Amino acid sequence: MRWWDIDPVLELERDLFPEDAWSRGMFWSELAHARGATANRRYLVAEEDGRLVGYAGLASTGELADVQTIAVARDHWGTGLGGRLLTELLQAATAFECAEVMLECRVDNVRAQKLYERFGFAPIGFRRGYYQPGNVDALVMRLTIDPASEEKNHG
Repeated sequence: MRWWDIDPVLELERDLFPEDAWSRGMFWSELAHARGATANRRYLVAEEDGRLVGYAGLASTGELADVQTIAVARDHWGTGLGGRLLTELLQAATAFECAEVMLECRVDNVRAQKLYERFGFAPIGFRRGYYQPGNVDALVMRLTIDPASEEKNHG
């Protein structure tokens, strides 16, 4: 993801997450940490026929990575794009030498939960009222990265 992707990303963000969409400033801030020798973020976009159809982001701190966001355009749900984006983020976590990857997922987003479970994420708790202003709880999930099996099949 680069600065020129922010406008189409915001369009998709507002469509998919109308209640708690990220702001332009939030994306700018994340991208500021995604380049250079001290980069600790990885953001990417997926395009089809010149149209942005998905994006994803990961932040790392020490041995811990956090999936910040994954979004796929509604007309691309069920195509495997979410899995491809998540695969890229997990490869970035490995490159950042992280031992664990965490994420929060809306408790009502069963589609996303199933994707994360297929990749080996396990639920470890809840964050009450995490998503505002809707006051929706987040399911916290964790994946422990086994360096010996980086090439694991994520079916």
